[in-house]
Amino acid sequence: MHLLVCGGTGCESQESDKLAGFLQHIIKSKGYQDEVLVIKTGCFGFCEKGPIVKVLPDNVFYVEVTPLDAKTIVKEHVIKGRIVEKLLYSEPDEEEKIKFQENMSFYKKQERIALRNCGLIDPENIEEYIALDGYQALGKVLTEMKPEEVIELIKESGLRGRGGGGFPTGFKWELTYRNKNDKKYIICNADEGDPGAFMDRSILEGDPHSVIEAMAIAGYAIGASKGYIYVRAEYPLAIDRLVTAIKQARDYGLLGTNVFESGFNFDVDIKYGAGAFVCGEETALVNSIEGGRGEPNAKPPFPAESGLYDKPTCVNNVETFVNIPAIIVNGPKWYNKFGTEKSNGTKVFALAGKVNNVGLVEVPMGITLREIIFDIGGGIKGNKKFKAVQTGGPSGGCIPESHLDISIDYESLQSIGSMMGSGGMIVMDEDDCMVDISKFYLEFSEEESCGKCTPCRIGNKRLHEILNKITEGKGTEEDLERLTDLGEMVKGSSLCGLGQSSPNPILSTLQFFYDEYVEHVKHKNCPAGVCKHLKKGKPQKALQNQ
Repeated sequence: MHLLVCGGTGCESQESDKLAGFLQHIIKSKGYQDEVLVIKTGCFGFCEKGPIVKVLPDNVFYVEVTPLDAKTIVKEHVIKGRIVEKLLYSEPDEEEKIKFQENMSFYKKQERIALRNCGLIDPENIEEYIALDGYQALGKVLTEMKPEEVIELIKESGLRGRGGGGFPTGFKWELTYRNKNDKKYIICNADEGDPGAFMDRSILEGDPHSVIEAMAIAGYAIGASKGYIYVRAEYPLAIDRLVTAIKQARDYGLLGTNVFESGFNFDVDIKYGAGAFVCGEETALVNSIEGGRGEPNAKPPFPAESGLYDKPTCVNNVETFVNIPAIIVNGPKWYNKFGTEKSNGTKVFALAGKVNNVGLVEVPMGITLREIIFDIGGGIKGNKKFKAVQTGGPSGGCIPESHLDISIDYESLQSIGSMMGSGGMIVMDEDDCMVDISKFYLEFSEEESCGKCTPCRIGNKRLHEILNKITEGKGTEEDLERLTDLGEMVKGSSLCGLGQSSPNPILSTLQFFYDEYVEHVKHKNCPAGVCKHLKKGKPQKALQNQ
C-alpha cells in the first residue's frame, strides 16, 4: 500500500510535511513499514482542498487532511480497511461523499499531459520517473532519430510555446538548428512572475526530470551541449528538487558525456533569478544569465541567431518542455487529438481569485472559460455574481460574462483583447472595481518595467497617474480618451512584451466596463465601493431605470 501525500508548496504551508512524518512514524510503530510506504509527491492541483492524501491501490482520495488525522487514517484505512468518510470530498450543496479523484467535478474535464506525473510520483526518486516511461523519449531520439527528424516531429505536433507568445516550438528549434556554430545553448525559462501564477513552480516541484529530459532532447535536436534552467530564487522547494534531479540524472548517465552511448554530450546547470518580471522576456533573461542587467534587446537578431554569449540559443518555458517527452513517446497524431486546429494540446492554468475551487488545472485547448470557472472551479465564492476573469496575468485582459463561452485558444483570446499568457487566470466578482483592478495590474507593470524604453518607462507612469486621478474622484471624461490613446501608443511602440501588453487590462476594461469608468468620472461613484475617495452606490443608469 502507498500513501501519497501532497508535497507541493501550497500543501507544505499547511503542514503536509508534518502529516507525512506522522504517518511514517505511526506506520513504523505498528510494524507495517515494509508493507506501507508514505511518499511525498508533487501538487495534485486541488489546492483549495489541501493537504491531500491518496491511498493506493484503493485509489481513495482524502482532502483537507491535517497531521492530527494521521492516526485515524492508519488505524481505520490501513489496518482495518475502512474508508475514513469525514476526509472524503463532497461537491458543494451535496451530501454524498466522493471516494475517487476521477469522479470529482474538479478533475472530470481535465486532461493531464504536462501534469501527468505531478501527484503520482516521488519527484526526488529518479526510478519512479523511469518506471513511468521517464527518459524513454531521450533514449528513442538518441538511438533511432536524426536531429532533423526530432524537429519535424515536434512541428507535426503543433506544440506552441506555453510561456505566453504561442510561437511554434518546432519552428523555433529549426531556426536555432539552422544557425551553425561551434557552441549552442538551451535555456529553460522558469522565471514565473505573473501574480497568482504557480504553473511552472508546481511542475518543477512535482516532475523535475521531465524538464531535464526535454532539455536534453532539445539540445540534441538543435546541436547544443549545454543547458541552463533560469529559476527565480523565491522557489526554494523547486530549486532543491531540481538540484536533486540533476545530480541523479548525472549519476545514471542521463546527463554528461556520451549519453545512451550515442556520442551526445549534454549537461544542465541552474541560474537563479532575482524575481524581475521582465526577465520572462527571453533577451532580458539571456542578459541576466550573462551577469548583465535584466533588460531586453531590440530584435532582430533573435536568440536563435545570437543569444547567450552571442551563440545560437533556444529558449522555452517549463510547460513547453514537459510536453516534449510525451509527444516523442506517443507521437504527434496522439497529441493532435487534444485541442483545436491552431492550438493543439492542453494548457495548464492557475485558477485563483473569487472561485470556489482554487487550484492548478490542465485542460484541452478549446474548452470554454465557463467550463473552467463553473464546472471545474465550482463557481463563484459565496454565491456572488461573476463579473470578470483576467487571463494572461498583468499582460492580459479582463473578460466579461458575455464572453464566457469563448473558446480558450491563442487566437480567440487575442480577438477580445486578452491573451493566453503563461496561464494565470484570476476570477473577479461583483465586489471588485474594474477601474481599481486595472490600476492594480498597471502598478505591477510599472514597478517591473526595466526602464530601457521611453514608452514603457514614461507611458505607464502617465497611465497610472490618470487612473489614480479617476479613483480619487478627480477624473474627467477627457481622461478616458487619454487612457485609450496613450494605452494604444504604449502598446504599439514599446521595446518588449512587457510594455507591449501592459495597457491590456486598461484597454479591455474600457471596452467591456466603460459604464463603470463613467460612474467614476461623471458621478464620482464607485459601484463596488472599493475606491475610498468616492461614494458607493448603484450606477446612475441603473437607478434611473428603476
